[in-house]
Amino acid sequence: MPQQVYFLDQFQLLDHHDPLYMFAVDEWLAEQINESDAAICHIWRHPQAFILGAQDSRLPNIRQAVQWLQGAGWHVAVRNSGGLAVPLDNGVVNISFIVPHQSGQQPDYWFDFEKMYQWIKKALQPTGKQVERGLIQGAYCPGDYDLSIDGWKFCGIAQRRKRKATIIQAFVIAEGDGVARAELARNFYYIASNHYKEGQFPDVTLESTASLQQLTSLGKEAASSFAFAFKQEILRYFAMNSDRYIDISPHVDQINLLTQKLHARYTMEGETK
Repeated sequence: MPQQVYFLDQFQLLDHHDPLYMFAVDEWLAEQINESDAAICHIWRHPQAFILGAQDSRLPNIRQAVQWLQGAGWHVAVRNSGGLAVPLDNGVVNISFIVPHQSGQQPDYWFDFEKMYQWIKKALQPTGKQVERGLIQGAYCPGDYDLSIDGWKFCGIAQRRKRKATIIQAFVIAEGDGVARAELARNFYYIASNHYKEGQFPDVTLESTASLQQLTSLGKEAASSFAFAFKQEILRYFAMNSDRYIDISPHVDQINLLTQKLHARYTMEGETK
């Protein structure tokens, strides 16, 4: 792990309607980074996107399910990192932590998962709630690094491995109704899998997912409160007294081009690749 970190805080940037733009930002940063560079912590949100995993994109009725989502106002795309379908909105805080690979050292991918878990856990310590990790049955985008409070999942962690860096991505359900998001995911799988064709998708239940607003005392501003607490925890970990930020604005055209390439590369079943 590097000794320093830069922040790219796009928490308030909610006018990007392309659901893969922020993923392209991560991809671009991971391509530019060098082994001697600091890590980068990218914090962002998307106003209304339903992000599919590669496995979701191959479900038999995926086209009908995507049309249903789009009719309800959701932007839909396939992401390039691991995991399954995740709905994103203003109440979901996304954290991408980009770690440069060190020459002569084999990346420890499980260590990266564990660090993200520990940082989120410590950021929530002031709430008095215990954050657990481990698979939550019935949750959407299930995995060994589901993070939960009192048995309710509020966060999932995925990973993208690049030649020069690893990107660890966490989605944190901070505000709003977790049950409503679970119901959206369940209905998507009902349509996309041809009426619950067994074994092709997670069996999403409504008693699996909740937000930090529902689970803790963070209240209606849970998203901004969590984002601030997480940044403070990162600063403590790296023994830094103040935030250091990077500016990607001169490179927006490159990122837009990379966004288009991601759309072309990660498609729904039946589309041209």
